[in-house]
Amino acid sequence: MPGTDGGLLDAAADLLLGGSCVGCARPGRLLCPVCAALLPADAHPAWPTPTPAGLVTPWAAAPYAGTVRALVLGHKEHRMLGLRPALARLLAQAVVAAAGELEGPLVLVPVPSRPATVRARGHDPMRAVTARAARLLRASGYVALARPLLRQRPGVLDQSGLDAGQRAANLAGSMHCPSPALGRLARRVPDARVLVCDDVLTTGATAREAQRALEAVGFPVVAVAAVAATRRRVPVTPAPTSRVTD
Repeated sequence: MPGTDGGLLDAAADLLLGGSCVGCARPGRLLCPVCAALLPADAHPAWPTPTPAGLVTPWAAAPYAGTVRALVLGHKEHRMLGLRPALARLLAQAVVAAAGELEGPLVLVPVPSRPATVRARGHDPMRAVTARAARLLRASGYVALARPLLRQRPGVLDQSGLDAGQRAANLAGSMHCPSPALGRLARRVPDARVLVCDDVLTTGATAREAQRALEAVGFPVVAVAAVAATRRRVPVTPAPTSRVTD
């Protein structure tokens, strides 16, 4: 919370690390208390246009713009790991909204990155954010697990610059679920409610392929939960949600 102690911490961080807020460039923390307080506190349905056939309802906590965009890119591309708690909180909000009145354990399945991309970045951003979101949900009373059940097959191209049709063609059949992980999950939580988790919902092609791969091995997906969605895909009318706090 803002205050004298927070100001001293910011000053110390700026002196030692030369850091600044990704939202407002204020020296100190990667996300200052003011910008953190301005982050969305709920989530909304975020249907892409056009919508991939058969896609379950996608939910997002924020438009992919401004501070939230800076959070995603800073964490993913620049290894600003101090941004992970804020991203996890946004993802957890989307999960809560997506789960609604569903009963039973929630299993959060992150969209996988290409192995070469993980090696280049030095971390797996979505896997880490999803795991932290599950911990936040458990702390708030939910039964929630994060399970990286999906793997990318070789041959998937970088999605940058591809339109909706090209993304769908690039991703068709690109994901699969290794059998051992499925068996362990089925034994532990036979009544699991599975949600696909991603950082940014764009065309919905990635989420739809993840949904297909999970359902192909007998795990029906109830919803997609994302940190953010491109602005034109986030509706104006809010849906009832609950905030998840650290």
